[in-house]
Amino acid sequence: MGDAGLRQIVAERLAGFARRGVDRPDLKRSAVTLTLVTTGAEGLADGLAFLLTRRAATLHRHAGQWALPGGRVDGGETITETGRRELAEEVGLELGEDAVLGLLDDYPTRSGYVITPIVLWGGEVGELTPNPAEVARLYRVPLAQIDVEPRFLTIPESESPVIQVPLFERFVHAPTGAVLYQLREVLLHGRHTRVDHLEQPVFAWR
Repeated sequence: MGDAGLRQIVAERLAGFARRGVDRPDLKRSAVTLTLVTTGAEGLADGLAFLLTRRAATLHRHAGQWALPGGRVDGGETITETGRRELAEEVGLELGEDAVLGLLDDYPTRSGYVITPIVLWGGEVGELTPNPAEVARLYRVPLAQIDVEPRFLTIPESESPVIQVPLFERFVHAPTGAVLYQLREVLLHGRHTRVDHLEQPVFAWR
């Protein structure tokens, strides 16, 4: 299956997904990008990877954490313009609006944002140059690596379960972990699993 076939499968599965938006004027709007790049391997799970970063240790908020490229919406921007701008600023990859394949569910965070995940088609991408002021390291993670069952923990501070997605012999928490879990469910299994109720760990509540 070539790149065009992989892109078509992803686009069809996202087109069949009835995403849920969050209308919360009290929260700031932001976007994260799930940028799919080809690996040269066969099949959807091994043939596609997404771009994931480790945030720079010098950042004031969420330093050193796993993150999908993204950020806050600037005045006058659409949500997809924000995602594409942030992707270019963080990892040096510039994509047009035609790269947008679809959106996943909005996720409201404890820190005062509504995050909209945008699935982008990067395709065959060469060497990228991350911005060292924002990104400590850039990873290309095959979808197969997130095709695992997450852990759900109970905490006394919330009635909702905390999600932990195993990756790199560690765990990715919400919101990134929740978004990756929904990506896995929608793209790899065709399941319209909801994740906006899944809790963040207490250390991310600020």
